[in-house]
Amino acid sequence: MKKIITVVGARPQFIKLAPVSKALRVHFKEVIVHTGQHYDYEMSKAFFDELGIPDPDYNLEVGSGPPCWQMGTMMMRMEEIVLAEKPDLVLVFGDTNSTAAASIVAAKHRIKLAHVEAGLREFDKTIPEETNKLITDILCDFYFCPTQTGVDILSSMGIHQHVYNVGDVMIDLLVEHKARIEGNHALLEGLGVSAGKYAFMTCHRAANTDVVENLKEILESLAHVRVPIVFPIHPRTRKVVEQAGLQHLLELPHIHLVQPMGYFDSQTLIHHAAFVITDSGGVTKEAYFHKVQGILLDTQTEWVETVREGWNLQCGPNKERIIEALSELGHPQAHSNCLGDGFASRHLTDILVKEL
Repeated sequence: MKKIITVVGARPQFIKLAPVSKALRVHFKEVIVHTGQHYDYEMSKAFFDELGIPDPDYNLEVGSGPPCWQMGTMMMRMEEIVLAEKPDLVLVFGDTNSTAAASIVAAKHRIKLAHVEAGLREFDKTIPEETNKLITDILCDFYFCPTQTGVDILSSMGIHQHVYNVGDVMIDLLVEHKARIEGNHALLEGLGVSAGKYAFMTCHRAANTDVVENLKEILESLAHVRVPIVFPIHPRTRKVVEQAGLQHLLELPHIHLVQPMGYFDSQTLIHHAAFVITDSGGVTKEAYFHKVQGILLDTQTEWVETVREGWNLQCGPNKERIIEALSELGHPQAHSNCLGDGFASRHLTDILVKEL
């Protein structure tokens, strides 16, 4: 049986790993390596437990630190595992430092490399994730794109072979657990909100939390939202709010601050929301799947199809534009299921069975 090492290190990768691992293990021996990029229980172990992911075979326990130190440490520890396990393939997800570090190790040891969520670009090298994307896709052997945009971008770079639009693996989980997600009405009752009559919000990206003026613009706009807002506030965001003296902007009676939530509770709240306000790429996609409109707090998005179809309104950290978007919310007619059919993990596994 062929052996695949899958490498994860951050929350979105744990979510992507859940359906992919389940599909891979039907045909391959899988070895899971957790780099420890997100290392506290809430950001890591809790997701493995909730999503039923097998415990990692290795935990590199790298933790946080300067990017080059972090990647260098990952590479040294990852190299020992590659030499011991002798895998037929290394599989990586997304665009984190864990992704790029594992890609370099695979390339240096002439091990085939597969990239889940290949071909996406920020087109801004000042964004740390952009360099990780570029490193990974230049070194890759199998490109598993979540959308046609990914395929087109790779083609523009001269990459045409072993490029597949399999769909987004995160959608697989939503399809598999649709009934559980939609039926959790007790969660709404506990929060005191009604289906279709509240907004769900996330805000945690460095571009919005490290620049206080950006965060202030976002939070000031919330006064203009006319429905209750359920806001699971990220620890990073809470810390900046307190340090910058912005607490008063979150003390309005319609803003419900709650602790960070697990995957399935988050999905329930997205599904039943009137709309979402977010700077999360994951929530951007999830809202599209649930046919809930989103106000995007980022100045760019990789999920351009969802914007083109009108499901996501791109505002950035701009109070005036956010307020304008609130008046533009409706129910778009177009919904092409551009993120796939919910079987992306199976599709990519079938390809690897044939190719390895």
